[in-house]
Amino acid sequence: MNQLKTVALLGLLSGLLVTVSYSVIGGTGGALIGIILAAVMNLGSWYFSDRIALAAYGAQPVSATQAPELYNMVENLSQRAGLPMPGVYIIPSPAANAFATGRDPEHAAVAVTEGIMNILPDDELEAVLAHELTHINNRDTLTQAVAATVAGAISLLAQMASYSMWFGGSRNENGRNTVGLLLSVILAPVAASIIQLAISRTREFSADAGAAKLTGNPRALARALQRLESNARQIPMDGNPAFQPLLIINSISGDWLKNIFSTHPSTEARIENLLKLEQEL
Repeated sequence: MNQLKTVALLGLLSGLLVTVSYSVIGGTGGALIGIILAAVMNLGSWYFSDRIALAAYGAQPVSATQAPELYNMVENLSQRAGLPMPGVYIIPSPAANAFATGRDPEHAAVAVTEGIMNILPDDELEAVLAHELTHINNRDTLTQAVAATVAGAISLLAQMASYSMWFGGSRNENGRNTVGLLLSVILAPVAASIIQLAISRTREFSADAGAAKLTGNPRALARALQRLESNARQIPMDGNPAFQPLLIINSISGDWLKNIFSTHPSTEARIENLLKLEQEL
């Protein structure tokens, strides 16, 4: 069900990009440009997603000699999950967070911050890494990268529409184009963000469940999520907001903002699901 929901949301996001292109550029030519732009964005995010995400957070690659405990933990979990060994990266940040990226399991990477390595005990860090490896196994990293890229393109077109309204005026005497531009400027970025958040939320529950099964210890991930949310309120994760959905925990503070614009389900709901899964296991 989650896979079908994700595909539907990605299709809706791409359709929104085509609609905005039609409104901003105009006519069939605008729609065609939107289709081409969506294809180029999807291809670019497929091929370059890992490098872009890692660069956005300043992640540095580490070897088995540089970070033996972390490297060995990732290697053991990868073997247990039947995955190729991903690249291992450390982000020089006191914020406690982690993410996985890459277009497929053969071109994947796992990145953790210095902060998360400092505050989590081994069993909780292992659970977090298992969560990220599940994202890789489910191809969530590619899905999230595509969603972030297409949403970014929609926001860029909406900005172009704004400039057109302020400096170019209406291209249509009856005002129809102006109305379309106005709707694009106001509604398109908000709609794109909501769809992107919905895509991210559908994948987090699956990754939590996969991590619980991989480690056999759902409570360890539940404890880690509690600890990480507390840390995120004190030390938000710096970086491009477009890559927020990749992180294991949302770093936006504030209760109402967290509920509306969170890239993840509530931590309480995730913990509740993990404890139910513990009983089943």
